[in-house]
Amino acid sequence: CSTRKRGTHSHTAARNDYMKEAFVIKIETWHKPDLGTAENVHGLDADTWKQVEVVNIDIADRHQVQPSDYKREEDPSLYHSEVTGRGPLGPNWKAELVGGQAPHMCAYKLVTVKFKWWGLQSKVESFIHKQECRIFTNFHRQLFCWTDRWTGLTMADIRRMEEQTQQELDEMRTKGSVRGTSAAKDN
Repeated sequence: CSTRKRGTHSHTAARNDYMKEAFVIKIETWHKPDLGTAENVHGLDADTWKQVEVVNIDIADRHQVQPSDYKREEDPSLYHSEVTGRGPLGPNWKAELVGGQAPHMCAYKLVTVKFKWWGLQSKVESFIHKQECRIFTNFHRQLFCWTDRWTGLTMADIRRMEEQTQQELDEMRTKGSVRGTSAAKDN
């Protein structure tokens, strides 16, 4: 897995040693100061763009969250930031931001999945796309609801937290049990 960042653009690619180039997951992200209204921010050619499925994620829409993933404390429609005064997000939160002074941004993610294995290709690629969407939805809901945890942090604070997290991860890898997001069942 590798990650590169350029300005407000990042690129992450994961490959499998066994399958080499026959299995690739690539995630490219652009952060834009809008509400998801830009089209083709990744600058794809017309033929490629025709094949793209655009999936809009609304972090305040509980219906976009699988029941097994729902956490009341990570629900932007219930959360209110004591530090910034933002939230809770109502059903028309995007429209309320237009013309307002609250900062906002959209993360445009382009997920490319290649799994070249006869008989399984489309099923595995579709499954991975669904899981990536699920992860993005949950993560961005958490990010909003953790506003009071990160607002006002300095770079020194962030570096200290990174070092602490790295130590904790190293310890979990050697002593801990397997944890994280498990694959969701198809509905």
